[in-house]
Amino acid sequence: MGKNTTKKLAIGTAIAAIAGYIAGILTAPKSGKETRKDIKDATAKGIAEAEKQLKKLHTELSDLLEQAKGRAKGLNDKTRSELDGLVEKAKNAKEKARELLSSLREGSAEDKDLKKAIAEASTAIEHLKKYLAK
Repeated sequence: MGKNTTKKLAIGTAIAAIAGYIAGILTAPKSGKETRKDIKDATAKGIAEAEKQLKKLHTELSDLLEQAKGRAKGLNDKTRSELDGLVEKAKNAKEKARELLSSLREGSAEDKDLKKAIAEASTAIEHLKKYLAK
């Protein structure tokens, strides 16, 4: 098969898949009202899960920040500077998580922002745990 044939086949397959999906939705045994309810329920479940994960990360960051604060006393300047940098990143991640929790409740949080905040909070937690384990 040449490049053009493969490309045409891929485009044809994509179009057929989309047509099949649309036909499936239109001929589904559920009514429009039931389908909308299913979509709404799935969305609510997704929001609840994201909220749960953000709350967990927020709480874990709070705990680790308290541990870091206790550990900061008596450190030399270089070590203290390293810890201060990690603490600052953790505080920023914690604040973003708090803001996104509010946005999530209001219904204005975007998926990309949620993923970014979760990734930043997880990274901050990982770094603080590594530092505190020393």
